[in-house]
Amino acid sequence: MAKRCVHAIRWLKRPQAHDYPAAASYLTLLYSSKVVARHVKRLKSADKVEFKSKDIFRASGLPLLAAGNSDVIKDRKTIKSGGALSPILLVRDPELGRVVIADGYHRLCAVYSLDEDAAIACRIV
Repeated sequence: MAKRCVHAIRWLKRPQAHDYPAAASYLTLLYSSKVVARHVKRLKSADKVEFKSKDIFRASGLPLLAAGNSDVIKDRKTIKSGGALSPILLVRDPELGRVVIADGYHRLCAVYSLDEDAAIACRIV
């Protein structure tokens, strides 16, 4: 049976300004600077969508971070105190056959640890 969160998970209307440079930094490890600039530009104008946390994990192929991870703990506290999280930034990579979590991996892990069926606010390109 899926875990269910007793706390409402709130999301900001848009990603925070610092999320885009963080996404670019990570994406630079995978793509050329030209491709990264194109992805970040598209992420900034992408509409907000939602996917279940468990589906994002499946599409990314990444493992769940440990519950003791400091960023996961911080985001769980934000959720439990009623604060809002920044939407996560995703890039579809058909060549890899997966979704790349450009920014927000720790937020995804925090939400999943509370409710694996929770809707995750995203921007995806």
